[in-house]
Amino acid sequence: MPPTHQVTNQPPPLVDHDVYAGDLALVEAVRRHGAETAALRDLGRLAGTAEAQRWGAEANASPPVLRTHDRYGRRLDEVDFHPSWHRLLSEAVGHGLAGAPWAAGPADPAAHVARAAGFLVWSQVESGHGCPVSMTYSVVPALRAAPDLAAAYEPGLTAPAYDPGLRQPAAKAGLLAGMGMTEKQGGSDVRANTTRAVDAGDGTWRLTGHKWFCSAPMCDLFLVLAQATAADGRGGPTCFLVPRVLPGGERNPFRLQRLKDKLGNRSNASSEVEFEDTVGWPVGSEGRGIPTILEMVRMTRLDCVLGSAALQRAALAQAVHHATHRSAFGGPLRDKPLMAAVLADLALESEAATALAIRLAAAVDAGETDLGRLATAVGKFWVCKRAPVAVGEALECLGGNGYVEESGLPRLYREAPLNSIWEGSGNVIALDVLRALTREPAAVAAVLAEAESAAGADSRLDTAAKRLRAELGDTGGSAGLEALARQVATLMALVLQGSLLVRHAPAAVADAFCASRLGDGGPGPVFGALPSRVDTAALVDRAAPTR
Repeated sequence: MPPTHQVTNQPPPLVDHDVYAGDLALVEAVRRHGAETAALRDLGRLAGTAEAQRWGAEANASPPVLRTHDRYGRRLDEVDFHPSWHRLLSEAVGHGLAGAPWAAGPADPAAHVARAAGFLVWSQVESGHGCPVSMTYSVVPALRAAPDLAAAYEPGLTAPAYDPGLRQPAAKAGLLAGMGMTEKQGGSDVRANTTRAVDAGDGTWRLTGHKWFCSAPMCDLFLVLAQATAADGRGGPTCFLVPRVLPGGERNPFRLQRLKDKLGNRSNASSEVEFEDTVGWPVGSEGRGIPTILEMVRMTRLDCVLGSAALQRAALAQAVHHATHRSAFGGPLRDKPLMAAVLADLALESEAATALAIRLAAAVDAGETDLGRLATAVGKFWVCKRAPVAVGEALECLGGNGYVEESGLPRLYREAPLNSIWEGSGNVIALDVLRALTREPAAVAAVLAEAESAAGADSRLDTAAKRLRAELGDTGGSAGLEALARQVATLMALVLQGSLLVRHAPAAVADAFCASRLGDGGPGPVFGALPSRVDTAALVDRAAPTR
C-alpha cells in the first residue's frame, strides 16, 4: 500500500540566503554611492538565517505586555517584551541602524546610505522593532535645535549599543528615543492638541495631557508637542524633550494607560500616555514646536519609504522563490508566461521603490535639503501606498500557502498599510506636497532637476517629465487644486523613479518601467498587465533572492 503522506512539489524554506547580496537592485544602488561596508554584508547574511527569521516570528507571536503597577499598587508603567524583540533591537542598534550615522562625520560621506541599506535589509526580518530604531535615528537633527540638550544626549543616541531598561540616561551605554504628537481630538491636526506645558521657572516645564499614540514607550527619551503657557505671554505649540528617567534617577510621570490592539506591527508596543506634571525641556523656540518636530518627522518618513521597500522586497523574494520551486501544469510556475508577468511587474515595483529610497538617503548624506524635503514626502506617499497592493499580489503567487501564517506572508500583509498611515496618512502627505509646491520653489526646482537629469534617454520619460513640469506650474499659486494633490504626488514619484532607473538600472528594467508606468494611464490596474514585449524572464532572474 503506498504511503498517504508523501510531501512533493513543495518549495524548500527560503533560509540561509544573503538578503543583501541576493538583492541586485539594492547592491547596485549601495555601490553607486560607495556605501558598501563589511557590517552591511554581515547583516545581509544574518537576516537570511533561520535564527533571525525565528526572532521575527516569536516577537510577533508573543506581543508586549503592559505592567501598570507592581503587586503593592505602586506605578510601574513598564512594558515587557519577548527576548526575541531584544535580539532584533540589539542587532539593529549594534549594526548602526539607529543614531550612529549622525556621529560618522566627513570621514564617512555615505553613512546615511549605508544605514538606509541596512535598515531595508534588517526590516525584512521584522518590521515592528524598526519603530524605536527609526525614531532614534530621526530625533538627532531635531534635538540639535537645543544645543545643550544635544550635547548631553546625542552621544547616547548615536552609540551602537542597545541598553534596555529604565535608568538614568547618563548611566546607560546607549539610548533610544520616541515621539509624542498625536492626540485623540486632533490626529494629524496637531495644532488642535490640548496637552499643555507651564514654565516652572528653573529651565524646565511641566506637561499635563494625554497622547493617543505613543509607540515604543520603553524608550529613554521622547520629543513631545504641547501648548506652552509662559508667564511673559509666550506660547503656542512647542516641542519638549521628555525623559522617562530624570537626571537624578527619579522616574518622570509617564502613565501608560493601555497598549493598542493593532492590525499588524504586533511586536511593537503602541500606547496611550498621560502626562501629569511631567518634566520637559524646550527644544527650539516657544510656539515653533511644529517646525522643530517636523525635522524628526522628515527622517521618520524616509524610514517609512525604506520600510515599505523592505516589505515589497521580502514579499517578492518569497514569491519568486516559490514560483521557482513549485511546478504546475507541466512545468515550474516561474516559466509560465502569466506568472512570469506578475513576478516581473512586482520586481519592477520593488526595484523602483529601492532606487528611490536609497536616493533619498543619499540626499541626507549630500545635504540636499531642498530635494529631500519634497522628494521624501513624494516617496512616502507613493511607495507606502503601493506596498499593500504589491504584498497582496505576492501573497497570491503562493496560492493557499501564502494565506497560511507559517509562510510569513500574512504578517507582511498586515504590516503593509502601516507606513502609509504613520507620520501622515496619504491625504496628509499629498497636502504636504501641495504646500511645498506653493511655498518652497527651491524644493520644486530641485525635484525637477533630479527628474530631468535623464533627459533625452527615453522619450516616454521625457514626455512624463514635461507633463510634470506643466502640472507643477499650474499648481503653483493655485490653492484650489487640493483634489488633485494625489495625482500630482503620484506623477512626481513615477517620474523620479523613472529617472533613476533610466540612469542606473539595466536597459530591460528601465524600458519595462517606462513602458508600464509612464505611458498613457500610468500603472496598470493590476500587477502582471505588462506590455507584451517586456522581457519578463530577465526581470524575474534579476529579482531572484538566491544566486
